[in-house]
Amino acid sequence: MDFLQYAIDLVAILLLALGIKGLSKVRSARGANQLAAVAMALAVLGLLIHYLGTTGISSAAWTWIIGGTVVGGVLGAITAQRVPMTSMPETVALFNGCGGMSSLLVALAAAFFPAAFGASGMVAVVSIVISVFVGAITFTGSIVAMAKLQGWLSTPAWMQSKARHFVNIALAVACLVAAVDLIAKGGMSVQGLWLLVIASSLLGIGVTLPIGGADMPVVISLLNSYSGVAAAAAGFVVGSQLLIVAGAMVGAAGLILTQVMCNGMNRSLVSVLFGGALGASAAAGGGGGEYTNITSCSVEECALTLEAAERVVIVPGYGLAVAQAQHTLREVTRSLEAAGIEVTYAIHPVAGRMPGHMNVLLAEADVPYEQLKEMDVINPEFPATDVVLVLGANDVVNPQAKTDPNSPLYGMPVLDVQQARTVFVVKRGMSAGYSGIKNDLFELANTSMVFGDAKKVLGDLLGELKELGVGKK
Repeated sequence: MDFLQYAIDLVAILLLALGIKGLSKVRSARGANQLAAVAMALAVLGLLIHYLGTTGISSAAWTWIIGGTVVGGVLGAITAQRVPMTSMPETVALFNGCGGMSSLLVALAAAFFPAAFGASGMVAVVSIVISVFVGAITFTGSIVAMAKLQGWLSTPAWMQSKARHFVNIALAVACLVAAVDLIAKGGMSVQGLWLLVIASSLLGIGVTLPIGGADMPVVISLLNSYSGVAAAAAGFVVGSQLLIVAGAMVGAAGLILTQVMCNGMNRSLVSVLFGGALGASAAAGGGGGEYTNITSCSVEECALTLEAAERVVIVPGYGLAVAQAQHTLREVTRSLEAAGIEVTYAIHPVAGRMPGHMNVLLAEADVPYEQLKEMDVINPEFPATDVVLVLGANDVVNPQAKTDPNSPLYGMPVLDVQQARTVFVVKRGMSAGYSGIKNDLFELANTSMVFGDAKKVLGDLLGELKELGVGKK
């Protein structure tokens, strides 16, 4: 039985590694998800084989296993079907929280029933401490992140003051005291265990609550890494090599993604975690002010300009996702392509709310992967571009990032759309992006604003193009 379990675990680890690697490309992401799902199914199968071959599984335990599998599977299926693409970051945060809570519960069970888990010795105790600490922070931090992205929770005023640092330091000291007490007593300190659970949970809230919406995707990515670390620690607790390896891979992948996002936003991880909301400092940092020279145009004027273009670049943003306009956009670009107009999509690393958000959104509308170009590739091509159509993007196309040293965006890599001959920006209004500052692009001479919901504007634009005969053979 042990050989069979090890063989199944090895296959599961390989499939999981291939799944994570496949997620780096839109074209292979669907198959990668399926590989990862098969890996998880094999992991569960391997664990059941292990217990069948050793102590056996009682009928009561089978009831819990089957019941938990059914409930979890149904909830997962419902979530996958009903959650819109715009709420995917919140869903990721929720799943991170569930992973953290799972590791926390496993560690608590091993602490209260060490004989059943074989959790004895210094390694097991330290693993329990790490799993409880990281799992609790991951759970409460992820729930706060989800609630903030959903608009259910806002940052209290006092959490933007320096007093929050003293509170968090006090909670961290309480966690350290509890951890030392647990390790010194071989895991036999109930008071230390519960102090660690409570202090860690409050620390997760205290660290996440002050962070603003612009930085929340970075926090979600970091919490994803934490959930992997907690899972790896839980693997040491229960003696599962598969859980250790899988947790380590998730932890490493989460850290890499966190670094990618920080680079894309020109923000250090320290400033994200301890600097408070980006928008809160926008006024103090410069870049504010009212718009005084805005040029707006109609959908008809936009259609006429597109008809005469040879090269068009689409810049998708979160507003496109909110409007669920990706399919209408695809119909517009099909018309342009049928007329011999070259169409490409400029993808900023943090467009939307997470890396890959726009890629997945456009893949859902059957946009060819070859047309999606990353920022470093597309930026040199903007001077030779006739028309740029910005759809719901804001901070990622703000020239202040390169021209205004006093702007909080200064130094952030952005798309150089202002270098194109003509720029059309589709927005519902003049509201600022997550940074909370004005966008100098909107006042440039080659920029025109097309006000309205992205889906309606694109639908009207499609109608105008058809009337002009664009794309008709």
